[in-house]
Amino acid sequence: MMNKLNIIVFSLLIMFFSTLVFADEYKLGVGDVISVTVFNEPDMSLASTKVPTLGKLTFPYIGDVKVAGLTLRKLKNELVKRLKKGYLKKPQLVINIVEYRPFFVNGEVNAPGGYPYVEGLTIRKAIAISGGLTDRASLRKLSLISETGAKKRKSNATLDAKMHPGDVLTIGEALF
Repeated sequence: MMNKLNIIVFSLLIMFFSTLVFADEYKLGVGDVISVTVFNEPDMSLASTKVPTLGKLTFPYIGDVKVAGLTLRKLKNELVKRLKKGYLKKPQLVINIVEYRPFFVNGEVNAPGGYPYVEGLTIRKAIAISGGLTDRASLRKLSLISETGAKKRKSNATLDAKMHPGDVLTIGEALF
């Protein structure tokens, strides 16, 4: 009984810390929805706002800030720096990702399109979310395009490969 409890606790800790690592390395992109709360300054806070096509958000008092391509930590540092310039002595703020940008599934699936990202998403789960494979689908022809910063990376993928917000998965057609 104690071994099962230890395994459960250990598994939960791994999931918790892997989520923290993902959130710390995650780069914001077009389509993400974020909120910024500046403590004791509701006029300087930003409610749930979607990152637009140009990747810039307009913040009260400090104007436009390019957020696409920044981690939450870098965005926080940039906002703190700007708020210190004539507005607040010691700004304290929290940035939350309200909703991740969607991922996309194309090709030989029953319902191609964009879907809301959920943490822990794999190619196998993405195929299930998009209605499963068509009769013509080939699991040997999985192509995953991931955005890492300003660069796009294309790779051949396996069913258990992790997907990230903004990824584009294409399922190719079998020859026979």
